[in-house]
Amino acid sequence: MTPQLAALCIDAHDPPALARFWGEFLGWKADGDTTLLPADDTGFRLRFLPTSEPKTRQNPMHFDLTSDTDEEQQATVARALALGARHIDIGQLPEEEHVVLADPEGNEFCVTEATNTFLAECGFIGALACDGSQAVGYFWSAALGWPLVWDQNEETAIRSPHGGPKITWGGPPLPVKTGKNRLHFDLAQVEIDRLVALGATRLGAAEGRVLMADPDGNEFCVLG
Repeated sequence: MTPQLAALCIDAHDPPALARFWGEFLGWKADGDTTLLPADDTGFRLRFLPTSEPKTRQNPMHFDLTSDTDEEQQATVARALALGARHIDIGQLPEEEHVVLADPEGNEFCVTEATNTFLAECGFIGALACDGSQAVGYFWSAALGWPLVWDQNEETAIRSPHGGPKITWGGPPLPVKTGKNRLHFDLAQVEIDRLVALGATRLGAAEGRVLMADPDGNEFCVLG
């Protein structure tokens, strides 16, 4: 079996409304009220799941969206704001050129500057940027069968052989994890025992899914 990253799941207080925001912003088609299908080479769905839990901390993963020109960056920011996003301050420095925004439920994302060469060959979703150790980057590379495209100073990145966004991990220091993450991966066509051998932990099962955690403790699901 070839492992698949089937979906990035996002907990939401109003899943249909958040799906509409991201669908309009990304230009992706809806599959029902709460799932979006990629209209580019991203390679995985976005699924919005109901939760009543409040958002109390910065998410450990967020999208980095690319720009080819300064004007394109400005237009992307303006489009996001018109759809309901807002500017936020997460401690970015004045000299940093990327723009930090939050969607209508407070989930962070960045619109990168045109001079960002690290994401130059990627599509509009240039990266899914994650907090994480070097070890967890190695874990996900092995679990998905995606090669490492960056491994320096404990920072790692992987990318599907078929293209699409990079998934990056920033290395130490890592924030303290408190509670369940609002974003998690759904995997398909992957063996549970193999994931455990790579360092994952089995947490339980629910609704045809096996609940697991990667070596950093981040939750993910394996679809039945």
